[in-house]
Amino acid sequence: MKNNKHKILVLSDLKKMAATTLMSSVSLASMIDAEIALFHVKKHIDIVESDNQLSAIRSLNEAHNTTEKEIEALIHPFSKEYNVAINTSFSFGKIKDEIRDHIKLTKPDIIVLGQRDSNPLRIIGDSITHFVLKEFKGVIMISANKNALVPNEKMTLGVFNDSKKVFNTKFSKDLITHTKAPLQSFKIINSQKETINTSAENEDKMLEYAFEKNANAMTTLSSYLSKNNINLLCVDRAENKTKNTIETSLKEVINKLNVSLLVSEA
Repeated sequence: MKNNKHKILVLSDLKKMAATTLMSSVSLASMIDAEIALFHVKKHIDIVESDNQLSAIRSLNEAHNTTEKEIEALIHPFSKEYNVAINTSFSFGKIKDEIRDHIKLTKPDIIVLGQRDSNPLRIIGDSITHFVLKEFKGVIMISANKNALVPNEKMTLGVFNDSKKVFNTKFSKDLITHTKAPLQSFKIINSQKETINTSAENEDKMLEYAFEKNANAMTTLSSYLSKNNINLLCVDRAENKTKNTIETSLKEVINKLNVSLLVSEA
């Protein structure tokens, strides 16, 4: 029998917030009836420190055993509590090359990444997030460390600048089913007619918030997202250009909004 389940690939660094990212992934999987696979890559240079062949082999074997234990320790609590099977794999090598090869091999429908590096000296152009956005044309969830999705609980879903593409996916109805009403829309606009002090409910029963474009717009928006307990914000890769909406780059959204993002297909 053909397996028609959606496939979620979690790219994990196994660091401090890996459990939060996995929790959001398990929650998303339960909403859309998807299977989960976790993949981790370690750089050879972080494992092999000697040119001696025997020493190198020993280091690789030790790293293999250690990584297996790390991954098992990460997934076991989720597998047990939520009765979910999480397939796992890892490799050693060049991180971007290994990720690219794994994506081609497994052909996931959705990729989940942990929240971007908050270091202000780190630019998105050098990050794994940017690399995956270039390599993978499907839906990508960037899981934030706050207001994470929680398995078996309804989420608060928002859309940014009239995002529509995510709602055209095969799993969009499942997402809506697991969303608290109403949906909330957040826009950066160039009109003086709408401000952060006003909100309106449109015909689709979506609560709308508009923010005037200025130097502090994204900071203000980030604060509103937190205040409204938004768990997931839908963002189109190519922002919709409407009469009053100002185009905001995906790079800026990723870097400045501290909320989990669901980025549309390319």
